[in-house]
Amino acid sequence: MLKRILQNTTDKYASRWLVLVIDLVLVVQTFVLAYLIRFNFSLDFNVKDFFIQQPIVILVALVSFLIVGSYKGVVRHTGVKDAMNVMFAVSLVAFLLILMVILNNTINLYSGFTIPFSIITIHYLLNLVVLIASRFVFKIAYRKLMSEIRPQTNILIYGAGDSGFITHSAIVKDTKNSINVIGFIDDNPTKQGKKIDGLMIYPSKVLTREFVLRNRIKEVIVSIQNVQPNRLMQITDDLIAYNVKVKIVPAIDKWIDGQLNIGQIKPVKIEDLLDRDTIEIDNPVIKRNLKNKTVLVTGAAGSIGSEIARQISRCNVKQLILVDQAESPLYDLQQEFVQTKYSNFSSEVADVRDYSRMHQIFDKYNPQYVFHAAAYKHVPLMEANPYEAIRVNISGTKLLADLSILYKVEKFVMISTDKAVNPTNVMGTTKRIAEMYISSLAKNGTTKFITTRFGNVLGSNGSVIPLFKKQIEVGGPLTVTHKDITRYFMTIPEACQLVLEAGIMGNGGEIYVFDMGASIKIYDVAIKMIQLSGLKFPEDIDIEISGLRPGEKLYEELLANNENTQPTYHEKIMIAKVPTINTSEVKLKIEEICEVNLESDNFKVVSLLKELVPEYLSKNSIYEKLDKPQK
Repeated sequence: MLKRILQNTTDKYASRWLVLVIDLVLVVQTFVLAYLIRFNFSLDFNVKDFFIQQPIVILVALVSFLIVGSYKGVVRHTGVKDAMNVMFAVSLVAFLLILMVILNNTINLYSGFTIPFSIITIHYLLNLVVLIASRFVFKIAYRKLMSEIRPQTNILIYGAGDSGFITHSAIVKDTKNSINVIGFIDDNPTKQGKKIDGLMIYPSKVLTREFVLRNRIKEVIVSIQNVQPNRLMQITDDLIAYNVKVKIVPAIDKWIDGQLNIGQIKPVKIEDLLDRDTIEIDNPVIKRNLKNKTVLVTGAAGSIGSEIARQISRCNVKQLILVDQAESPLYDLQQEFVQTKYSNFSSEVADVRDYSRMHQIFDKYNPQYVFHAAAYKHVPLMEANPYEAIRVNISGTKLLADLSILYKVEKFVMISTDKAVNPTNVMGTTKRIAEMYISSLAKNGTTKFITTRFGNVLGSNGSVIPLFKKQIEVGGPLTVTHKDITRYFMTIPEACQLVLEAGIMGNGGEIYVFDMGASIKIYDVAIKMIQLSGLKFPEDIDIEISGLRPGEKLYEELLANNENTQPTYHEKIMIAKVPTINTSEVKLKIEEICEVNLESDNFKVVSLLKELVPEYLSKNSIYEKLDKPQK
């Protein structure tokens, strides 16, 4: 019967007035017990005086509890703070009783009300123990009964530090979950063998298949702040082999209002396992430089553009202009800003290839900073559609750069790609030519033109990670073009931090590159994603080698053969020292490419691309026949 009542009231809390009544009843009982203890469990005391004193004690307790509010705490979530409130309340009861007895003795109001100080002391101690213990007893009983009603998921918390303790508290306080924490794991020998809230701290070596099966462990929550990716990968590898799900607690700065919510504890993602240190840029100069500026972001609805816009929105700019031709994603970003109550922005549906429309936008807003993220980026699609790649990546960039000079924009920051280095495809070549055009404008005297170059962005639209996720959802197989193919990876926030940093740091003409660590095999990423999904490779999901796509490299490069770098103030950010170009000749060639492109003769225009970028050698492409024989 009790279980049924609890099951029907899991989302309801006991009335505070009911708690108050129970506390008063317990105070009466402890008062009786105090008399019995004082007189050796006999009735050798004035019973008439006792019955006179009892309602006074109840009244004093009622006033004390109302003043302190000790009855307001949710009993099932009783903690140290609630216990302290009870202690303050019963202390106030004892203090008021002593005060009343002293006052009564002073004015000789009624001798029967004189409660012996020994009784008050015993009563105080009993109240302290009984009222606090009753709350914890109810809390434990409630959790025990609920564990029998609802099926429990046994978990371990990896990390017995402050973060681990807070994680345990967040789990305990959330009564809607069915999680049963059976202990902690910690690598620190000084903590092993001790207990937190009655739960044992185990060494990591205890995580064997037998231990997992015996305790029916289903999940392990990693609650270590700033855990290194290689350590997280080691923990994950060991546990996935035992069919245990691994979740991770976010960094403290990601907690909502400084409080950890159980909903923030998420499964480990492939991004968390990158074998590289996250690049952190915390430069207050960025906010200072962007403050009260009008900033325009092209490609604002894309993965990179939208994150740039989010980060800029936190810089107290005068106005943020979001430009994109993709109507629905732009609407989604607009609604995101509206819901976060950020109103200092404008959304413009526009195509960067349209001179009249872009001229109108520049004339309307007169931006001081331009972050150019609009581009076509999919290698196979652009290999099949050179016309579009040239129109957007070259002509669109040229149009925006020219307008920036015309409207005296302070800084123009273009987002490039590692595929522009020693390009093997149309897309990479168009981005390299866009870089060259930006470099040719470096000495225009007004606008400072800056380029950022980085590798693949995890989770961006069309990247390999979302593709693998979709393939896993439908049961596979995962498709990898080559078993040995490698790529550099970085997260979207990192990429956008670089872009903003470059916009402030750059003096014009630089191409900024990241030290992105070691490149990663896509085949290994695929295996890891299968395992993180709780599946086995190749039993549950296999990997299919589909062959290199048109224009695709086995590996990417951040620097060309004839490029090297010079350092900046940040050890992870470098400036690519590119060969000097003949700016007038480059401009003429680019104008010719843009004009010939209008003829829609793919082979003719691609041959011009190869003339301007001699290192462009097609791979697995119909344009290989245009390459000159290599010595």
